[in-house]
Amino acid sequence: MISSDQIINTVDMVQKENLDVRTVTLGINLMDCRHEDVDMMCRKIVTKIERVAGNLVEVCDEIGNKYGIPIVNKRLAVSPVADVAAGHDEAGFVAVAEALDQAARSVKVDFVGGYSAQVQKGASASDLTLLNSLPEAMLKTRKVCSSINVASTRAGINMSAIGQLGGILKEMAEGSRDMDGFACAKLVVFANQPEDNPFMAGAYHGHGEPEAVINVGVSGPGVVSSALRRRIAREGAEHLGLEDLAEEIKQTSCRVTRCGELIGREVASRLKIRFGVVDLSLAPTPKIGDSIGEILQILGMDAIGAPGSTACIAMLNDAVKKGGAFASQAVGGLSGAFIPVCEDSALSAAAANGELSMEKLEAMTCVCSVGLDMVAIPGDTPAETIAAMIADEMAIGMINKKTTAVRFIPVPGKKAGDRVEFGGLFGGGTVMQVPNSGKSSRFIHFGGHIPAPIHSLNN
Repeated sequence: MISSDQIINTVDMVQKENLDVRTVTLGINLMDCRHEDVDMMCRKIVTKIERVAGNLVEVCDEIGNKYGIPIVNKRLAVSPVADVAAGHDEAGFVAVAEALDQAARSVKVDFVGGYSAQVQKGASASDLTLLNSLPEAMLKTRKVCSSINVASTRAGINMSAIGQLGGILKEMAEGSRDMDGFACAKLVVFANQPEDNPFMAGAYHGHGEPEAVINVGVSGPGVVSSALRRRIAREGAEHLGLEDLAEEIKQTSCRVTRCGELIGREVASRLKIRFGVVDLSLAPTPKIGDSIGEILQILGMDAIGAPGSTACIAMLNDAVKKGGAFASQAVGGLSGAFIPVCEDSALSAAAANGELSMEKLEAMTCVCSVGLDMVAIPGDTPAETIAAMIADEMAIGMINKKTTAVRFIPVPGKKAGDRVEFGGLFGGGTVMQVPNSGKSSRFIHFGGHIPAPIHSLNN
């Protein structure tokens, strides 16, 4: 049983090391809201969300104040809209997106995820309708996020869907030109997408989940970097091996996970909703001292992107998972190290000064917990090139039996080296150069499906 004493002992982690509960995400099943009349379906969606999530923000604020642990975001994840709105046309899907946006404002949450479809093996009529409606739905809403799973180890890669998404991203970017293409930050393309991920924009309420569930995302890059600095200062770098530093990361991650679990279980108890998982992901923020890149620098990387960076991320990711698994039986979601370029001050700086290239970033995603996340690219990057870059990342996930994801932002009117600012937790950074742009069109135009690898046959 986790005691409150274990939270009280983490005051310094909160006040000095940027520890926070990044999100409490309430997952809600909306399948019983389906209706042949769009207006009735939208009313049922809003009514159910208001009933189930009406007290979420108030309860989170009270519990955060009780323990002195900031709960930065309160979010919702709902059943995939491709299933909830099946049978309706694009206008009906957009109406559902607007209903979700209305409900999110009503219950005062920050975001709602679940404008989603699972198309890794093929797309149904409703999946295609959702894809076609994506630009309008994302541009007409502020709080609604979308995720599309286009690949899995068991099913292979849906290249036709990826090809379509390249064009969709270009359309969304152009539609939000006045915000530097920010609409694209609300769309994530996945391989092996988990059903219980509390982080946006990739959260949705999977069909294997309970009627309603509380999932928690805890973030602690600042805590880990401070712990490593203390250990090195106390014992001296010459007396430490990487195994010692990995152990420090593991133990720190254990403490952070326990904080998240206590908070999450109390929120769930107060709301009389089942507790799901703690997602211990080292998700950075643009704030100095809350960076994955800074951890790599402490671990000896004088330039993020230099040889050894991938090995560093692999060690960090593994230690985080081991610490979280020891602290809780309910670790889930993504749980590891995120490397979102625009949301991490040190990674953003490395991209700006040329230390971190797109190729090296892709290599690092082979061993991190997500993928090419929050990467700003030139606005004139062809849709086929964007699709091909997505396909590369999906192949990494498929072959390695891991979750990978892409969140590209083609910034209209800007070229490699230009600066872009999105604000808040989304940060900003330098538009990264895309190598060999325009050289993948014939590959993407084949479309179709890349078959699953031989090691998928593991029944």
